[in-house]
Amino acid sequence: MFFKISWVFILFASINCQSLQSVSDDELLQFIKEEEKLIVLFSKQNCALCDKFEKTLDSLYEDFQKHLNAATVAAVNSHLARLYSPTKEPAVVFFRHGVPLLYDGEPDENEIYGFLEKNQSPAVKELTDKIFEHMTQAATGATTGDWFVMFYGASCVECQRLHAVWEGVGATLRGRINVARVDANLAGVNTAKRFKVSKLPAFLFFRLGKVYRYDLPKNDIKSFVSFAQDWYKNSKGEAVPLLSSPFDELVDWCVEMIRYSIAFGLQILARYPWIWQIGVVGFGLVAITALIAIIKAGKSKPKSVKKDKQTQSKKSK
Repeated sequence: MFFKISWVFILFASINCQSLQSVSDDELLQFIKEEEKLIVLFSKQNCALCDKFEKTLDSLYEDFQKHLNAATVAAVNSHLARLYSPTKEPAVVFFRHGVPLLYDGEPDENEIYGFLEKNQSPAVKELTDKIFEHMTQAATGATTGDWFVMFYGASCVECQRLHAVWEGVGATLRGRINVARVDANLAGVNTAKRFKVSKLPAFLFFRLGKVYRYDLPKNDIKSFVSFAQDWYKNSKGEAVPLLSSPFDELVDWCVEMIRYSIAFGLQILARYPWIWQIGVVGFGLVAITALIAIIKAGKSKPKSVKKDKQTQSKKSK
C-alpha cells in the first residue's frame, strides 16, 4: 500500500514538474511560420538563470495558452538565438504572426505575463517615403509626438538581429514615444537621403523640430530607452531638414549622375590606359590644327585690309 501511494506521488510530481517542450531549429522555424502567437525560451545547458526562466514559463504555460492563445516552447543551444537576442541565452521572445518581441526583464511571473499580455500586437510602425512626414510631422511642429526611428536594410545582418530588440524598445516606450523603422534601401530611400543616413543600422530620435543621432556603443533595449527618455540631451541636436522640392530632387539627381559619370570614366581610363593616350594625341592634333589655322588667318588679314584701302583710294580719285 505504501509502495502504491509513493508511486502515485512520484507520478504526480513528475507531471507537475514537466518542463517545456524542447524543439530543434527546424521545428522552431516551422512553429514560427504556423503559430499566430508563440513564446520561445532560448536557453543553454548548465545555466542557472535559464533554469529560472524555464520554471517561470512552465508555470505560466496554461495561462499563455488560455488567455493569450499562445504556445510556449524551449530551444536549447539554438543557432537562432543570436538572430533574436544579441546577448544570446537566456532570452524570451514573443512571436506575433512572425514578428519577434524580445523580453528584457527578470524571471518574474507577473512581470513576464503583464509585458506579453500588453504587447500581443507589434509596437513598431513601418514608415515609408510617402507617409514619413505625415506621420511624424518632423519638420512641421512635431504635433504627433516624439519619434525614435531605426533605419535598416534587408541585406544588413546586424539590422535583422536587432528586429526583436527594436520591438522591445517599442513595447517599453508604448504610449509615451512613437517607435518606428524605415527601409533605407527600398520604400524609405529618399527619407534616408534626406537625413544623410549612410551606414546601417542607424537610429534617429526626433523631438520638437530637431533630430538627435544615437551614437552609444550598446544596441540593447535599456540603452535605447534611456537615450529616448533623457540621454538624447547629451547629443548635438540638428535642425530637421525640410522636404526636398521636385527641383531640388532634379538637382540632386544631376549631381549624382555627374559623380557617377566621372567615377565611371576614371575607372574606364584606369582599365584601358590607351584610351587617354589616344585622347591626348587627338587633342594635340586638334590644337596644332587650330594654331595653324589662326596663323594663316593672321597672315591673310592684312592683305585684305590693303586691298580695301586701295579700292577706297581709287574711288576717291
